[in-house]
Amino acid sequence: MGNLQNKIDFVALVTVNRANANGDPLNGNRPRTDYDGFGEMSDVCLKRKIRNRMQDLGYKVFVQSDDRCNDGYDSLKTRADAEIGVLAKPKKEKELKKTDETDESKESTNIHTKEGYAQKACEEFIDVRSFGQVFAFKDKNNKDSSGVSIGIRGPVSIHQAVSLSPIDVCSIQITKSVNGSPAEGGRSSDTMGTKHFVKFGLYEIKGSINVQLAEKTGFSVEDADVIKECLRTLFVNDASSARPEGSMEVKKVYWWKHNCKDGQYSTANVHRSVKITSKVSLPTCYEDYDISIEKLEDLEPEIIEGL
Repeated sequence: MGNLQNKIDFVALVTVNRANANGDPLNGNRPRTDYDGFGEMSDVCLKRKIRNRMQDLGYKVFVQSDDRCNDGYDSLKTRADAEIGVLAKPKKEKELKKTDETDESKESTNIHTKEGYAQKACEEFIDVRSFGQVFAFKDKNNKDSSGVSIGIRGPVSIHQAVSLSPIDVCSIQITKSVNGSPAEGGRSSDTMGTKHFVKFGLYEIKGSINVQLAEKTGFSVEDADVIKECLRTLFVNDASSARPEGSMEVKKVYWWKHNCKDGQYSTANVHRSVKITSKVSLPTCYEDYDISIEKLEDLEPEIIEGL
């Protein structure tokens, strides 16, 4: 795979129509908003969707959600032990001298170095070499061991997505007309509930890919193309009762490839070059916004239409 040599910045524009873009579990699963009424999607939510798309595209992903697990492992530790190796404290120098007589012991000590473990994790899993990962598992076979913690910094960073205008969060009452278990006296009793959704919102996703960190994790040009494709198709296979098919749509992805490792401009300057203004006081569709790109000398974005 080709080594990444050029810094990359990106912006994706996403519309939400009568869907719950990202529910807040501490607020009755209502769509996330700030104190000014602007909608939010957490970076964790966005990375989850990107990981799901990576799986759909056939890549090995370390942090899999339970409902999309495709390798049979029931926990991160189980997956790490099977695919990377057993995470344990390196042996002390005296112990290494005692066990240095056989080839088998040499191989074992080499596998369990922090550098070797991190390298193998990055080689095995695209999300680890993209977003990084913290491996902190205890060694159950050694009660006196506190385990070893290994942190990997990934080159792909993603901001929280924020709506361009304040959003209108609506709530509707729903009923269940069938009993989950037998009711006393045989009488059916409807169960009340509530669903929350965003009437309309245009969200902006911002991110960047750092070349220096990409060199450490082995993140390649091909991996960057995977990130681009995941952003373009972010909501494929993501439908649910809270996000019906077609209710969330990627409109455009702006992809800047700098001509050097550090970039010709700061990431903040590049992100600010996307100028978005509302043509009406209460936007109800994508066409209610004027979108333009401020020209940066010697840096033109690739503009990709969403799926």
